[in-house]
Amino acid sequence: MTLDGSPYQGYLYAYPHKTAYRPLRPRPALRDVWAGQARDALFLYLHVPFCEMRCGFCNLFTRANPPAQQVGAYLRQLRRQAERVRAALGGDTRFVRAAFGGGTPTYLEAGELVELFDIAEETAGGPLAGLPVSVETSPATATPDRLAVLAERGVTRVSIGVQSFLDAEARAAGRPQRRDEVERALGAIRAAGVPVLNVDLIYGIDGQTAASWLASLEAALAWRPEELYLYPLYVRPLTGLGRRARTRADWDAERLARYTEATQVLDAAGYRQESMRQFRRADVATPAGPDYCCQDDGMVGLGCGARSYTSALHYSFDYAVGVTEVRAVLDDYSARPAGDFDHAEVGIVLDDAEQRRRWLIQSLLRVDGLDPAAYRQRFGAAHTDDFPELAELTRRGWATADGARLTAAGLARSDLVGPWLVSAPVRRAMAEHTPR
Repeated sequence: MTLDGSPYQGYLYAYPHKTAYRPLRPRPALRDVWAGQARDALFLYLHVPFCEMRCGFCNLFTRANPPAQQVGAYLRQLRRQAERVRAALGGDTRFVRAAFGGGTPTYLEAGELVELFDIAEETAGGPLAGLPVSVETSPATATPDRLAVLAERGVTRVSIGVQSFLDAEARAAGRPQRRDEVERALGAIRAAGVPVLNVDLIYGIDGQTAASWLASLEAALAWRPEELYLYPLYVRPLTGLGRRARTRADWDAERLARYTEATQVLDAAGYRQESMRQFRRADVATPAGPDYCCQDDGMVGLGCGARSYTSALHYSFDYAVGVTEVRAVLDDYSARPAGDFDHAEVGIVLDDAEQRRRWLIQSLLRVDGLDPAAYRQRFGAAHTDDFPELAELTRRGWATADGARLTAAGLARSDLVGPWLVSAPVRRAMAEHTPR
């Protein structure tokens, strides 16, 4: 892979990507997987693979409008998994942060959300209140009764996928919604008193212009959200848009222009940039409690579609995007005997070289970049010795002289720089993955 291609190769939100995972044979016992791992500052993640609709751009593991009996069966199985995982972790485990994603966790009705939080708190060994806790929602499901559960259980951040405040653009992105529904949802979130509101927007939608993009940004800013995430639109295989995609030679230039416009607007509005996608209001402090560090801390994922991270093993269940395949994986998860959850099922082992690369990628794609001293302390070498290819980013003006931090031009190309840094073995594994 070269750096001369499209700046939009892929969103590397985790490394290695799940398409590099393979069945683990023999399946390692979770007790052994977590033995010797630091367990005093873990991240708890619960995955709810249900939505009221499947957005045209979505390639997440989720099912739209499942039958009620499947939701109930999923929650019962989630509790069984949580009990086995907690037993495997042992009594010296402490969680310092939690998140509920999907899918759309608030697809669950209020009573089901109570059950979901009960499962999380039983796993954590106590109330989540007092920890940074994030929950994803949507305009249709951010209802007062559901939000009341979130507020009561101590949720500190609600992230809502708006994508566009213009009805025509939302439809073009495969998300049929109305502006008045979006505004009602935002009002309900503010009324619930959750401390941090995050609004997701998408740029590069068919028909979007500089003026319409500015209109969406201004509509979002009217609510003074504590955070905004701005995503370039991707057209991926097996998604709604992917099945009706058309090539547009100027699409890259349009997305880069919309990104640049947004950074200027948000800077003027008092937001500081944290990554290519994340912007936080400058007067908002980092959420209370220990900050989750993606390089050091482990993550314990519960639910079909959730990932778990130790220092040397990342594991999950099978990955799928297609409707039929997602249903099959869900059915398999719900039918498993409880003992199956004593083992890691599908994953990838990270050797020393991959652990170093993960640290580099996860750090470099943040505004603050990589801390050379911390890297040397952790790995006993200079990052420039381990990754001489960083000099090419410096030569292009995309990174600082020591290659430890991206410049503004490099940050704008995070979705090219990240995939470019993927190792050859991981790249081969991803290429050999059969989309499902």
